[in-house]
Amino acid sequence: MSDRLGKGLPAELTDLASVASFPPIRSAIPEPDEGKRRRYRTIWISDVHLGTKGCNAEMLIDFLDSTDSETMYLVGDIIDGWRLKKKFYWPAEHNDVVWRILKRAKRGTRIVYIPGNHDEMLRPFSGMNFGGVEIRRAAFHDTADGRRLMVLHGDEFDTIMLAHRWLAFVGDALYHVMMALNRHVNGVRRMLGLPYWSLSKMAKHKVKNAVEFISKYEEVVARAAGEHGVDGVVCGHIHTAEIREFDGIEYYNDGDWVEGCNALVEHFDGRMELLHWPEEMARRARQDAATMDTAKAAA
Repeated sequence: MSDRLGKGLPAELTDLASVASFPPIRSAIPEPDEGKRRRYRTIWISDVHLGTKGCNAEMLIDFLDSTDSETMYLVGDIIDGWRLKKKFYWPAEHNDVVWRILKRAKRGTRIVYIPGNHDEMLRPFSGMNFGGVEIRRAAFHDTADGRRLMVLHGDEFDTIMLAHRWLAFVGDALYHVMMALNRHVNGVRRMLGLPYWSLSKMAKHKVKNAVEFISKYEEVVARAAGEHGVDGVVCGHIHTAEIREFDGIEYYNDGDWVEGCNALVEHFDGRMELLHWPEEMARRARQDAATMDTAKAAA
């Protein structure tokens, strides 16, 4: 970031600020008509990892352009400060994601940002409000049907993060190698007219140790939430979207926008649902194709 922009920044942001200048926040891709959006009471998204090539920003833009809500929780790792410190990467699509979130706040949507481990440089600003975006270390959410949910990123319960932070950085580097391979695979699939597919998600479900870690993590988070006297917990961090129950405590993981491209939503009656956006886009493409075929047949 330039000297003018970096001057006076807190120590927590100095390293990130010195990398390069962020482009001005303005939309490169225009928003569609708001009347065409699906309305929800609440939306949760996490693990977007803006600032990395693995971020599926275009798919997230499509999601943001297709939905709206009274409240939106950004459940950590929205910006990947770890990668930005190593190499600055910030294409126009990443600007568009930020622009759309700020536009929602301006329209009256309550935006709550709970920083994760990759955007931990924002944690010292907990309790502050920037452009209508509330920064919180954790939050509590009351559903329409009277349940109380604790909302947090979830790295607090990751034993690797707690005991072997260096190993987390090694794992992060290996993960980005997998993401690079994933991009190439999906580049070929697009040329063949095939929908998005996550290589890393498939690999994670095939590896026994990964499955065991995810299961244990989910149980630990749910039990910790129960100790706080809540009905359930919403988190992210492990890039695995899930709705489960442990001893009467509801566990919700809103997934990510690198591998699965998922969001957790609350309907106006309090019903919770996981949206798998690649499937939503593929379904919409099939419907559009069927509509065109019908129109051609009638012509």
